Amino acid sequence: MRILNCHVHWFPRSVFEDLCERKGSYPRAERNGVGGYDLYATYGRVGVVGYRRKTWFDLEDHFRHMDSTGHDIDIVCSLGPFSTFFSEIPLADGVRYARMYNDEMAEAQRRYPGRVWATGVVPLQDTQAAIDELDRMVQKLGLIGVNIPSTIGRDNHIDHSRLEPLYDRIEQLGVPLLIHPTDNAFIDILDGYNGALHLALGRTFDVSLTAARLIFSGIMERHPKLKVYMSHTGGALPYQAGRMDKSAGPAKLPRDPSVYLKTFYTDTVSPHAIGVKFAIEYFGVDHIMFGDDHPCWSTQTALKILDEVGLSKTDKEKILGLNARRFFGLAERVQSKPKEAALV
Repeated sequence: MRILNCHVHWFPRSVFEDLCERKGSYPRAERNGVGGYDLYATYGRVGVVGYRRKTWFDLEDHFRHMDSTGHDIDIVCSLGPFSTFFSEIPLADGVRYARMYNDEMAEAQRRYPGRVWATGVVPLQDTQAAIDELDRMVQKLGLIGVNIPSTIGRDNHIDHSRLEPLYDRIEQLGVPLLIHPTDNAFIDILDGYNGALHLALGRTFDVSLTAARLIFSGIMERHPKLKVYMSHTGGALPYQAGRMDKSAGPAKLPRDPSVYLKTFYTDTVSPHAIGVKFAIEYFGVDHIMFGDDHPCWSTQTALKILDEVGLSKTDKEKILGLNARRFFGLAERVQSKPKEAALV
């Protein structure tokens, strides 16, 4: 079977190159001399260290890496930590760069039909602007999901009441909502050690808090058909689900938080088999999708860890592609394309 890797990061270089032309103003980017960029939303705000590696911007390199495993692998491109950028800059810039990013993602999906699937972004500074871009990216461009950050700029959270119409529209369109860790939260309390503490815990807390806000705010109760993909084996929430249920009284939800959490889908991005196994046991095998967080991690290593879990052939096939194709509403390609050099 063809594997569908649902957690891959590829960023179109043209967006960053355009930002490099904004000399002396914000937002902007600066070339770092090794094929990547430093990204600035406002004064003193620097993008994720990972953007400094050229592999984030090279789709051909992604294909070579997947092919090196000996498997036929299609990919779903998600946004990653970069997602906060579009919502923390002025609205006009947010709209402009969201449209530019979405156009490039749609072009990659068109250029490599069946091998590349892409998700988009919306500017959350203004709810109607977000809805307008959501409609365009799904209905006109054919993107298969929408990424949301943990925060809206500096002050507001993803469960702000003004965003209710956006969740209405996402539910109506039936496209998945993707939650991935960002770098806006927990920076101050997890500083030091050359970023190791934030990478180890900050992003885990970030994705967990975003998902918890969708639950505790009642958004999931009011939007029961909302399809949510929470990355990184569900962050910390499966492990703390009992505590969430015990402590949820003040939120006045009609059901325990774990009821909503178990409707989420997650992936296999965990560096040890016991973590993947626990995610499978908690969410159920039908809600787990293969992912490797490339280029942050090795596809071969992720496949090896999945082998170590000890699944049946049927369950493994679900995780390696069937679940994701059902969740995103995708067809499998009839046959493999020849392994030829791909364009960037």
